[in-house]
Amino acid sequence: MNKKTVRAGIVGAGFSATFHYEALRKVYGVDVDIRGVYALDMDQAKSYAEKRGIRCFGSLDSLLDEVDVIHCCVLVAGHESVAIAALDRDKFAIVEKPLTGYCGDGSESFHGDTFPKEDALKHGLASVERMLAAEASSKGRILYAENWVYAPAIQRERDIIEKTGAQILWIHGEEAHSGSHNPTYAYWKYSGGGVMIGKGCHPLSAALYLKRIEGRARNGNPIRPKSVSARTHTLTRMPNFRDEGHIRRDYYDIDDFSMMHVTFEDGAIATVFASDIILGGIHNWLEVAANNHRTFCNINPNTAMQVYNPLDENFRDVYTVEKIGTKQGWTNMPPDEDWSTGYPQEIQAFYRAIAYGESVESDSRLGADTISTIYSAYVSAERRGAEVAVRTF
Repeated sequence: MNKKTVRAGIVGAGFSATFHYEALRKVYGVDVDIRGVYALDMDQAKSYAEKRGIRCFGSLDSLLDEVDVIHCCVLVAGHESVAIAALDRDKFAIVEKPLTGYCGDGSESFHGDTFPKEDALKHGLASVERMLAAEASSKGRILYAENWVYAPAIQRERDIIEKTGAQILWIHGEEAHSGSHNPTYAYWKYSGGGVMIGKGCHPLSAALYLKRIEGRARNGNPIRPKSVSARTHTLTRMPNFRDEGHIRRDYYDIDDFSMMHVTFEDGAIATVFASDIILGGIHNWLEVAANNHRTFCNINPNTAMQVYNPLDENFRDVYTVEKIGTKQGWTNMPPDEDWSTGYPQEIQAFYRAIAYGESVESDSRLGADTISTIYSAYVSAERRGAEVAVRTF
């Protein structure tokens, strides 16, 4: 088989665009031609381009003229428009999580705490439908960039489920740390919600994915979510919150703690926690309780490498692990953090799909079911935990 070349463009020039670029440099079996970057913030885009020796484009259209695939690394508010622009040109769209979202009605008075969450569900699902319709009429595809699906621990669990015919009874997962570094994350109008969508989408997507795998391994039919109950909280905005300077607390109208209880079509369950109040670095894990085994997927931190440093200043120029807070004392320091979280693996799989038509583990339907479950969960939280049915795609 001749090695193919795929022309790539990056839309956005922030945090996710950075790790997408690093993952692109590790793709093998496909020649990746990174044509350039486009972002609304032209100064940021120029700086991003200059640092990497690539071209800065003046418009999305001009970038699409020269690529086969774009990496959608913009704010959630722009996911739908960027993806559809690519699909309408028969290009592939690698869309960062979450797939899409409801970012308000555009009014000055919009506030995430007070608007009816049925609006988020209604408009969020409408956005999903428009994206899926654009994909259906395109020669391109949406590739849902959910790195948890490609994390080595999750893929090893997939292998166990497929080879043993396991029945998953309960999945328990969490993503948490001390707060996002993105200033716009504080506002629902940019992020489409708070921690339940921004962080909860990771363990939720992994749980939905593994139940899909279970069903397909058994009879060819994925097992889908059926209903969800949820609660959200704003702990750092409590009047009595005591700020010691370790936890971000400048959120305007979003939740900083959430919990979802998902029921599946077969009666199995998943509990998903997400929060911005946890110190000590990233806390990413998934536990699977099946009828024939039990697995802990420690995505971050894990104990592949443990380092003791007596003085914080000794490691001034050493990257240890994301969101750790201090480099003094013992640190679970992954030898390759990106690898353990699945970033290069997902991009590798996506480029194999673009070049050679191979299947992917994380597609538009998984992203759609994740959005539907999360916005149904926001409705449930507004109703103080009442169970809400989940529409699947």
